[in-house]
Amino acid sequence: MSSPVVPRKYLLPFVLVTSLFFFWGIANNMTDTLLAAFKRIMSMTDTQTSLIQFSFYGAYAVLALPAALFIRRYSFKSGIVLGLFMYALGAILFLPASKAASYTFYLGAIFILAGGCSILETTANPYILSMGAPETATRRLNVAQAFNPLGSITGILLSTFFIQAQLNGADAAARAAMSDAELEAIQAHELGAVTGTYMTLGFVLLAVLVLMLFSHMPKTDKPSSGTPGISGISGTSGPSGTSGTPAASGATLGGSFRRLARNKRYWLGVVAQFFYVGAQIGVWSFTIRLAMSELGIREQAGSVIYLVSIIGFSASRFIFTWLMKYFRPSRLLVVAAVADIVLALVVVLTQGMGWLPVCALIAISLFMSLMFPTIYGIALDGIGDDAKIGASGLIMAILGGALLTPLQAVISDATTINTSYLVPAFCFLMVLLYGWYVERHPRPLP
Repeated sequence: MSSPVVPRKYLLPFVLVTSLFFFWGIANNMTDTLLAAFKRIMSMTDTQTSLIQFSFYGAYAVLALPAALFIRRYSFKSGIVLGLFMYALGAILFLPASKAASYTFYLGAIFILAGGCSILETTANPYILSMGAPETATRRLNVAQAFNPLGSITGILLSTFFIQAQLNGADAAARAAMSDAELEAIQAHELGAVTGTYMTLGFVLLAVLVLMLFSHMPKTDKPSSGTPGISGISGTSGPSGTSGTPAASGATLGGSFRRLARNKRYWLGVVAQFFYVGAQIGVWSFTIRLAMSELGIREQAGSVIYLVSIIGFSASRFIFTWLMKYFRPSRLLVVAAVADIVLALVVVLTQGMGWLPVCALIAISLFMSLMFPTIYGIALDGIGDDAKIGASGLIMAILGGALLTPLQAVISDATTINTSYLVPAFCFLMVLLYGWYVERHPRPLP
Protein backbone atom coordinates (compact mmCIF):
# COMPACT_ATOMS: atom_id res chain seq x y z
CA MET A 1 0.00 0.00 0.00
CA SER A 2 1.22 3.52 -0.76
CA SER A 3 2.05 5.69 2.23
CA PRO A 4 -0.36 8.51 3.11
CA VAL A 5 0.88 11.99 2.33
CA VAL A 6 0.24 13.00 5.96
CA PRO A 7 -0.06 10.18 8.55
CA ARG A 8 -2.89 10.58 11.04
CA LYS A 9 -0.56 11.15 14.01
CA TYR A 10 0.93 14.21 12.30
CA LEU A 11 -2.34 15.70 11.05
CA LEU A 12 -2.81 18.39 13.74
CA PRO A 13 0.82 19.62 13.76
CA PHE A 14 0.75 19.53 9.96
CA VAL A 15 -2.28 21.84 9.96
CA LEU A 16 -0.71 24.21 12.50
CA VAL A 17 2.61 24.43 10.68
CA THR A 18 0.87 24.76 7.31
CA SER A 19 -0.93 27.85 8.65
CA LEU A 20 2.48 29.53 8.83
CA PHE A 21 2.83 29.16 5.06
CA PHE A 22 -0.36 31.23 4.80
CA PHE A 23 0.98 33.98 7.05
CA TRP A 24 4.34 34.48 5.39
CA GLY A 25 2.50 34.47 2.05
CA ILE A 26 0.67 37.57 3.29
CA ALA A 27 3.97 39.28 4.08
CA ASN A 28 5.64 38.33 0.80
CA ASN A 29 2.95 39.70 -1.46
CA MET A 30 1.92 42.72 0.56
CA THR A 31 5.59 43.68 0.30
CA ASP A 32 5.49 43.24 -3.48
CA THR A 33 2.66 45.79 -3.70
CA LEU A 34 4.62 48.28 -1.57
CA LEU A 35 6.96 48.99 -4.48
CA ALA A 36 4.16 50.59 -6.50
CA ALA A 37 2.78 52.31 -3.40
CA PHE A 38 6.06 53.92 -2.33
CA LYS A 39 6.84 54.88 -5.92
CA ARG A 40 3.77 57.13 -5.83
CA ILE A 41 3.90 58.21 -2.16
CA MET A 42 7.54 59.34 -2.26
CA SER A 43 7.98 59.87 -6.04
CA MET A 44 10.71 57.22 -6.30
CA THR A 45 12.37 55.40 -9.20
CA ASP A 46 12.06 51.64 -9.68
CA THR A 47 15.63 51.28 -8.40
CA GLN A 48 14.82 53.14 -5.17
CA THR A 49 11.66 51.14 -4.49
CA SER A 50 13.53 47.88 -5.13
CA LEU A 51 15.35 48.50 -1.83
CA ILE A 52 12.17 47.19 -0.22
CA GLN A 53 12.87 43.79 -1.74
CA PHE A 54 16.57 44.10 -0.93
CA SER A 55 15.67 44.60 2.76
CA PHE A 56 13.03 41.87 2.76
CA TYR A 57 14.97 39.12 1.03
CA GLY A 58 18.31 40.25 2.42
CA ALA A 59 16.91 39.37 5.85
CA TYR A 60 16.31 35.82 4.60
CA ALA A 61 19.96 35.49 3.63
CA VAL A 62 21.25 36.93 6.90
CA LEU A 63 19.04 34.97 9.30
CA ALA A 64 18.48 31.61 7.62
CA LEU A 65 21.66 29.94 8.92
CA PRO A 66 21.31 31.35 12.48
CA ALA A 67 17.74 30.08 12.42
CA ALA A 68 18.91 26.61 11.42
CA LEU A 69 21.47 26.58 14.23
CA PHE A 70 18.79 27.78 16.64
CA ILE A 71 16.33 25.00 15.84
CA ARG A 72 19.20 22.48 15.76
CA ARG A 73 20.04 23.50 19.32
CA TYR A 74 16.49 23.86 20.61
CA SER A 75 13.39 22.75 18.71
CA PHE A 76 11.12 23.36 15.77
CA LYS A 77 8.58 24.89 18.15
CA SER A 78 11.17 27.34 19.48
CA GLY A 79 11.92 28.42 15.91
CA ILE A 80 8.23 28.95 15.22
CA VAL A 81 7.76 31.08 18.34
CA LEU A 82 10.83 33.21 17.61
CA GLY A 83 9.84 33.68 13.99
CA LEU A 84 6.29 34.75 14.84
CA PHE A 85 7.58 37.24 17.43
CA MET A 86 9.95 38.92 14.97
CA TYR A 87 7.31 38.95 12.22
CA ALA A 88 4.81 40.66 14.55
CA LEU A 89 7.42 43.09 15.88
CA GLY A 90 8.42 44.21 12.39
CA ALA A 91 4.78 44.82 11.43
CA ILE A 92 4.13 46.88 14.57
CA LEU A 93 7.30 48.95 13.96
CA PHE A 94 5.54 50.42 10.92
CA LEU A 95 3.92 52.83 13.42
CA PRO A 96 7.11 54.70 14.42
CA ALA A 97 8.23 54.56 10.79
CA SER A 98 5.02 56.34 9.82
CA LYS A 99 5.43 58.96 12.53
CA ALA A 100 8.96 59.68 11.31
CA ALA A 101 7.86 59.53 7.64
CA SER A 102 11.21 57.80 7.08
CA TYR A 103 11.76 55.40 4.20
CA THR A 104 14.89 54.12 5.97
CA PHE A 105 12.85 53.35 9.10
CA TYR A 106 10.34 51.44 6.98
CA LEU A 107 13.17 49.42 5.45
CA GLY A 108 14.38 48.54 8.95
CA ALA A 109 10.91 47.40 10.01
CA ILE A 110 10.63 45.33 6.82
CA PHE A 111 14.01 43.73 7.57
CA ILE A 112 12.86 42.64 11.06
CA LEU A 113 9.52 41.40 9.71
CA ALA A 114 11.23 39.43 6.97
CA GLY A 115 13.73 38.04 9.48
CA GLY A 116 10.80 36.48 11.28
CA CYS A 117 9.52 35.03 8.01
CA SER A 118 13.00 33.63 7.31
CA ILE A 119 13.04 31.82 10.64
CA LEU A 120 9.53 30.48 10.02
CA GLU A 121 10.47 29.16 6.57
CA THR A 122 13.72 27.63 7.79
CA THR A 123 11.74 25.86 10.51
CA ALA A 124 8.54 24.89 8.74
CA ASN A 125 9.83 23.48 5.45
CA PRO A 126 12.03 20.67 6.86
CA TYR A 127 9.46 19.99 9.58
CA ILE A 128 6.78 19.39 6.93
CA LEU A 129 9.14 17.16 4.94
CA SER A 130 9.75 15.00 8.01
CA MET A 131 6.05 14.43 8.82
CA GLY A 132 5.66 11.11 7.08
CA ALA A 133 7.23 8.72 4.60
CA PRO A 134 10.22 9.97 2.56
CA GLU A 135 8.65 8.95 -0.75
CA THR A 136 5.77 11.41 -0.18
CA ALA A 137 7.94 14.25 1.19
CA THR A 138 7.91 16.41 -1.96
CA ARG A 139 4.15 15.98 -2.39
CA ARG A 140 3.62 16.82 1.29
CA LEU A 141 5.63 20.03 0.93
CA ASN A 142 3.69 20.96 -2.20
CA VAL A 143 0.43 20.54 -0.25
CA ALA A 144 1.68 22.80 2.54
CA GLN A 145 3.11 25.30 0.05
CA ALA A 146 -0.29 25.45 -1.66
CA PHE A 147 -1.51 27.50 1.30
CA ASN A 148 1.26 30.03 0.75
CA PRO A 149 -0.43 31.58 -2.31
CA LEU A 150 -3.72 31.67 -0.40
CA GLY A 151 -1.90 33.94 2.02
CA SER A 152 -0.56 35.83 -0.98
CA ILE A 153 -4.10 36.41 -2.23
CA THR A 154 -5.09 37.67 1.20
CA GLY A 155 -2.09 39.99 1.27
CA ILE A 156 -2.95 41.43 -2.13
CA LEU A 157 -6.59 41.98 -1.14
CA LEU A 158 -5.50 43.74 2.04
CA SER A 159 -3.14 45.92 0.05
CA THR A 160 -5.68 46.63 -2.69
CA PHE A 161 -8.49 47.75 -0.40
CA PHE A 162 -6.59 49.25 2.53
CA ILE A 163 -3.41 50.65 0.91
CA GLN A 164 -3.72 51.09 -2.86
CA ALA A 165 -7.27 52.46 -2.62
CA GLN A 166 -6.01 55.17 -0.25
CA LEU A 167 -3.31 56.51 -2.59
CA ASN A 168 -3.79 60.00 -3.95
CA GLY A 169 -3.87 60.15 -7.77
CA ALA A 170 -1.26 62.91 -7.97
CA ASP A 171 1.86 61.78 -9.85
CA ALA A 172 5.46 62.82 -9.20
CA ALA A 173 5.18 66.02 -11.27
CA ALA A 174 1.98 67.11 -9.52
CA ARG A 175 3.47 66.41 -6.10
CA ALA A 176 6.58 68.39 -6.93
CA ALA A 177 4.36 71.43 -7.58
CA MET A 178 2.55 71.15 -4.22
CA SER A 179 3.37 73.16 -1.12
CA ASP A 180 5.23 71.37 1.66
CA ALA A 181 2.14 71.37 3.90
CA GLU A 182 -0.12 69.97 1.17
CA LEU A 183 2.33 67.23 0.25
CA GLU A 184 2.91 66.27 3.89
CA ALA A 185 -0.85 65.95 4.48
CA ILE A 186 -1.27 63.64 1.48
CA GLN A 187 1.73 61.53 2.43
CA ALA A 188 0.61 61.28 6.07
CA HIS A 189 -2.74 59.85 4.94
CA GLU A 190 -1.10 57.40 2.53
CA LEU A 191 1.55 56.24 5.02
CA GLY A 192 -1.17 55.90 7.65
CA ALA A 193 -2.98 53.45 5.38
CA VAL A 194 0.23 51.40 4.99
CA THR A 195 0.90 51.46 8.72
CA GLY A 196 -2.61 50.60 9.85
CA THR A 197 -2.73 47.54 7.59
CA TYR A 198 0.60 46.19 8.81
CA MET A 199 -0.10 46.88 12.47
CA THR A 200 -3.39 44.97 12.27
CA LEU A 201 -1.49 42.03 10.81
CA GLY A 202 1.03 42.32 13.66
CA PHE A 203 -1.64 41.96 16.34
CA VAL A 204 -3.16 38.95 14.53
CA LEU A 205 0.29 37.35 14.55
CA LEU A 206 0.61 37.91 18.30
CA ALA A 207 -2.63 35.94 18.74
CA VAL A 208 -1.22 33.11 16.57
CA LEU A 209 1.95 33.21 18.66
CA VAL A 210 -0.07 32.61 21.84
CA LEU A 211 -1.82 29.66 20.14
CA MET A 212 1.50 28.12 19.13
CA LEU A 213 2.90 28.52 22.65
CA PHE A 214 0.16 26.27 24.01
CA SER A 215 0.20 23.74 21.15
CA HIS A 216 2.00 20.39 21.31
CA MET A 217 4.41 19.80 18.43
CA PRO A 218 5.35 16.09 18.44
CA LYS A 219 8.59 14.46 17.45
CA THR A 220 8.82 13.30 13.84
CA ASP A 221 9.93 9.81 12.92
CA LYS A 222 13.52 9.15 11.91
CA PRO A 223 13.65 6.72 9.00
CA SER A 224 16.43 4.21 8.80
CA SER A 225 19.73 5.42 7.40
CA GLY A 226 19.21 3.68 4.10
CA THR A 227 15.84 5.25 3.45
CA PRO A 228 15.66 8.09 0.96
CA GLY A 229 14.18 11.35 2.03
CA ILE A 230 14.45 13.56 5.07
CA SER A 231 15.50 11.99 8.32
CA GLY A 232 16.73 12.94 11.70
CA ILE A 233 15.29 16.45 11.71
CA SER A 234 12.67 16.22 14.39
CA GLY A 235 13.94 19.06 16.54
CA THR A 236 11.54 18.27 19.38
CA SER A 237 12.21 19.14 22.96
CA GLY A 238 13.56 16.69 25.46
CA PRO A 239 13.05 16.87 29.24
CA SER A 240 15.42 19.83 29.53
CA GLY A 241 13.59 21.78 26.82
CA THR A 242 16.18 21.22 24.11
CA SER A 243 16.37 18.78 21.28
CA GLY A 244 19.04 16.20 20.70
CA THR A 245 22.49 17.73 20.23
CA PRO A 246 24.63 17.23 17.14
CA ALA A 247 26.78 14.81 19.10
CA ALA A 248 23.73 12.74 19.93
CA SER A 249 22.77 12.52 16.29
CA GLY A 250 26.28 11.51 15.30
CA ALA A 251 26.82 14.66 13.27
CA THR A 252 28.83 17.84 13.70
CA LEU A 253 28.24 21.21 12.11
CA GLY A 254 31.52 21.02 10.20
CA GLY A 255 30.70 17.53 9.02
CA SER A 256 27.31 18.72 7.75
CA PHE A 257 28.90 21.50 5.72
CA ARG A 258 31.47 19.11 4.21
CA ARG A 259 28.86 16.53 3.23
CA LEU A 260 26.60 19.18 1.72
CA ALA A 261 29.51 20.70 -0.25
CA ARG A 262 30.17 17.27 -1.79
CA ASN A 263 26.49 16.74 -2.66
CA LYS A 264 26.16 18.17 -6.17
CA ARG A 265 22.41 17.57 -6.29
CA TYR A 266 22.07 19.70 -3.15
CA TRP A 267 24.30 22.69 -3.94
CA LEU A 268 23.06 22.92 -7.51
CA GLY A 269 19.58 23.03 -5.95
CA VAL A 270 20.68 26.00 -3.85
CA VAL A 271 21.89 27.76 -7.01
CA ALA A 272 18.63 26.95 -8.81
CA GLN A 273 16.62 28.23 -5.84
CA PHE A 274 18.62 31.50 -5.87
CA PHE A 275 17.66 32.13 -9.48
CA TYR A 276 14.09 30.91 -9.06
CA VAL A 277 13.39 33.30 -6.19
CA GLY A 278 15.02 36.11 -8.14
CA ALA A 279 12.65 35.34 -11.01
CA GLN A 280 9.56 35.08 -8.83
CA ILE A 281 10.17 38.31 -6.95
CA GLY A 282 11.09 40.14 -10.15
CA VAL A 283 7.99 38.91 -11.95
CA TRP A 284 5.65 39.88 -9.13
CA SER A 285 7.36 43.08 -7.98
CA PHE A 286 6.79 44.75 -11.34
CA THR A 287 3.49 43.14 -12.36
CA ILE A 288 1.49 46.17 -11.21
CA ARG A 289 3.90 48.56 -12.90
CA LEU A 290 3.83 46.65 -16.20
CA ALA A 291 0.01 46.45 -16.14
CA MET A 292 -0.14 50.20 -15.51
CA SER A 293 2.24 50.83 -18.41
CA GLU A 294 0.51 48.51 -20.89
CA LEU A 295 -3.12 49.19 -19.97
CA GLY A 296 -2.98 52.79 -18.74
CA ILE A 297 -4.49 51.96 -15.33
CA ARG A 298 -3.83 53.00 -11.72
CA GLU A 299 -2.24 51.00 -8.86
CA GLN A 300 -5.52 49.62 -7.50
CA ALA A 301 -6.55 48.22 -10.89
CA GLY A 302 -3.02 46.92 -11.37
CA SER A 303 -3.36 45.07 -8.08
CA VAL A 304 -6.30 43.17 -9.56
CA ILE A 305 -4.03 41.93 -12.37
CA TYR A 306 -1.53 40.87 -9.73
CA LEU A 307 -4.30 39.13 -7.79
CA VAL A 308 -5.31 37.14 -10.87
CA SER A 309 -1.69 36.01 -11.21
CA ILE A 310 -1.61 34.77 -7.62
CA ILE A 311 -4.96 32.99 -7.94
CA GLY A 312 -3.63 31.18 -11.00
CA PHE A 313 -0.41 30.41 -9.10
CA SER A 314 -2.41 28.91 -6.24
CA ALA A 315 -4.69 26.80 -8.43
CA SER A 316 -1.87 25.46 -10.60
CA ARG A 317 0.10 24.35 -7.52
CA PHE A 318 -2.70 21.92 -6.65
CA ILE A 319 -2.70 20.70 -10.27
CA PHE A 320 1.07 20.13 -10.26
CA THR A 321 0.84 18.31 -6.92
CA TRP A 322 -1.71 15.95 -8.48
CA LEU A 323 0.48 15.45 -11.58
CA MET A 324 3.33 14.31 -9.32
CA LYS A 325 1.41 11.07 -8.85
CA TYR A 326 2.17 10.29 -12.51
CA PHE A 327 5.34 12.22 -13.42
CA ARG A 328 8.68 12.72 -11.73
CA PRO A 329 8.95 16.15 -10.07
CA SER A 330 12.16 16.88 -12.00
CA ARG A 331 10.41 16.25 -15.32
CA LEU A 332 7.60 18.63 -14.40
CA LEU A 333 10.23 21.17 -13.36
CA VAL A 334 11.81 21.03 -16.83
CA VAL A 335 8.46 21.53 -18.56
CA ALA A 336 7.51 24.44 -16.30
CA ALA A 337 10.87 26.15 -16.78
CA VAL A 338 10.67 25.92 -20.59
CA ALA A 339 7.15 27.39 -20.52
CA ASP A 340 8.24 30.31 -18.33
CA ILE A 341 11.26 31.12 -20.51
CA VAL A 342 8.98 31.40 -23.53
CA LEU A 343 6.39 33.49 -21.65
CA ALA A 344 9.02 35.88 -20.25
CA LEU A 345 10.36 36.45 -23.76
CA VAL A 346 6.81 37.19 -24.94
CA VAL A 347 6.62 39.92 -22.29
CA VAL A 348 9.93 41.37 -23.52
CA LEU A 349 9.05 41.27 -27.23
CA THR A 350 5.45 42.53 -27.15
CA GLN A 351 5.89 45.93 -25.52
CA GLY A 352 3.00 48.27 -26.24
CA MET A 353 0.64 45.46 -27.28
CA GLY A 354 -1.65 45.85 -24.28
CA TRP A 355 -3.20 42.67 -23.02
CA LEU A 356 -0.77 40.28 -24.79
CA PRO A 357 2.26 40.94 -22.52
CA VAL A 358 -0.05 41.24 -19.51
CA CYS A 359 -1.60 37.83 -20.21
CA ALA A 360 1.85 36.30 -20.76
CA LEU A 361 2.93 37.76 -17.41
CA ILE A 362 -0.10 36.23 -15.69
CA ALA A 363 0.65 32.86 -17.30
CA ILE A 364 4.21 32.88 -15.95
CA SER A 365 2.78 32.46 -12.45
CA LEU A 366 0.93 29.29 -13.46
CA PHE A 367 4.22 27.51 -14.14
CA MET A 368 6.21 29.14 -11.34
CA SER A 369 3.95 27.52 -8.75
CA LEU A 370 5.74 24.19 -9.05
CA MET A 371 9.26 25.46 -8.67
CA PHE A 372 10.11 26.48 -5.11
CA PRO A 373 8.83 23.41 -3.22
CA THR A 374 10.01 21.04 -5.94
CA ILE A 375 13.57 22.39 -6.00
CA TYR A 376 13.50 22.36 -2.20
CA GLY A 377 12.30 18.75 -1.96
CA ILE A 378 14.69 17.44 -4.63
CA ALA A 379 17.70 19.20 -3.12
CA LEU A 380 17.04 17.86 0.41
CA ASP A 381 16.13 14.36 -0.73
CA GLY A 382 18.28 11.80 1.06
CA ILE A 383 20.59 14.11 3.06
CA GLY A 384 19.54 12.67 6.42
CA ASP A 385 20.80 14.41 9.56
CA ASP A 386 22.14 17.33 7.53
CA ALA A 387 18.63 18.50 6.60
CA LYS A 388 18.39 21.38 9.08
CA ILE A 389 21.62 22.95 7.85
CA GLY A 390 20.73 22.06 4.28
CA ALA A 391 17.35 23.73 4.65
CA SER A 392 19.03 26.95 5.78
CA GLY A 393 21.08 27.01 2.57
CA LEU A 394 17.93 26.78 0.49
CA ILE A 395 16.32 29.58 2.49
CA MET A 396 19.49 31.69 2.21
CA ALA A 397 19.12 31.24 -1.55
CA ILE A 398 16.15 33.59 -1.24
CA LEU A 399 18.90 36.21 -1.43
CA GLY A 400 18.19 35.98 -5.16
CA GLY A 401 15.14 38.13 -4.55
CA ALA A 402 17.29 40.77 -2.86
CA LEU A 403 19.99 40.92 -5.56
CA LEU A 404 18.22 40.20 -8.83
CA THR A 405 15.16 42.42 -8.26
CA PRO A 406 17.31 45.60 -8.01
CA LEU A 407 19.11 44.46 -11.18
CA GLN A 408 15.77 44.19 -12.95
CA ALA A 409 14.82 47.63 -11.58
CA VAL A 410 18.03 49.19 -12.95
CA ILE A 411 17.30 47.69 -16.39
CA SER A 412 13.72 48.99 -16.16
CA ASP A 413 14.89 52.53 -15.37
CA ALA A 414 17.52 52.42 -18.13
CA THR A 415 15.32 50.85 -20.85
CA THR A 416 11.70 49.77 -20.37
CA ILE A 417 9.87 47.66 -17.83
CA ASN A 418 9.15 45.02 -20.51
CA THR A 419 12.85 44.69 -21.36
CA SER A 420 13.65 44.12 -17.69
CA TYR A 421 11.89 40.74 -17.91
CA LEU A 422 15.02 39.38 -19.58
CA VAL A 423 16.26 38.90 -16.02
CA PRO A 424 13.48 36.41 -15.06
CA ALA A 425 13.94 34.70 -18.44
CA PHE A 426 17.60 34.02 -17.64
CA CYS A 427 16.66 32.85 -14.13
CA PHE A 428 14.19 30.32 -15.53
CA LEU A 429 16.97 29.03 -17.78
CA MET A 430 18.99 28.24 -14.64
CA VAL A 431 16.00 26.37 -13.20
CA LEU A 432 15.70 24.44 -16.47
CA LEU A 433 19.35 23.38 -16.28
CA TYR A 434 18.87 22.07 -12.73
CA GLY A 435 15.77 20.11 -13.67
CA TRP A 436 17.61 18.67 -16.67
CA TYR A 437 20.58 17.70 -14.46
CA VAL A 438 18.31 15.85 -12.02
CA GLU A 439 16.58 14.12 -14.92
CA ARG A 440 19.94 12.94 -16.23
CA HIS A 441 21.25 11.97 -12.79
CA PRO A 442 18.37 10.50 -10.79
CA ARG A 443 19.32 9.44 -7.28
CA PRO A 444 19.63 5.62 -7.21
CA LEU A 445 17.15 3.70 -5.12
CA PRO A 446 18.59 1.97 -2.01
